[in-house]
Amino acid sequence: MKLRDLFRPETVKLELESEDKDDILKELVELLELDEKSEAILFKTLKRRENLGSTGIGKGIAIPHCRSLVVNELRLAYGRKSDGVAFDAIDEKEVRHFFLIVAPPLEVSNQYLPVLGKVAQFAKDPEVPGKLTELEDPAAFLDLLEAHGG
Repeated sequence: MKLRDLFRPETVKLELESEDKDDILKELVELLELDEKSEAILFKTLKRRENLGSTGIGKGIAIPHCRSLVVNELRLAYGRKSDGVAFDAIDEKEVRHFFLIVAPPLEVSNQYLPVLGKVAQFAKDPEVPGKLTELEDPAAFLDLLEAHGG
């Protein structure tokens, strides 16, 4: 499965408005268009995951992820915060690019970990952060994934 196939233009936001880690997580969750109760549950689950250790992997990138009953299939979203936000990343730098991954507790296709690995591999490509910064619309994000074999 290609990463390109897991994102939709509606789940890509190129200018996140939030100014702190919690609000960024909430804004990313909203991109999945769940009901209010499900959004609250998902936020709490992501927050618990972040308390175990930040999903900020360095170089301005974070991959918040979790398993949750509020989704019945693997769901992904991408958000960009041009000025960056403190996210407790491993390199202690601000994060500008956020890849949200949410999967149900049990999934037949078992894509969660492979997709997490693919997103990390894509994000660690030295060219990717710069290219993500230059994107002008969600379609360009999807094209970038496609161009990188994702």
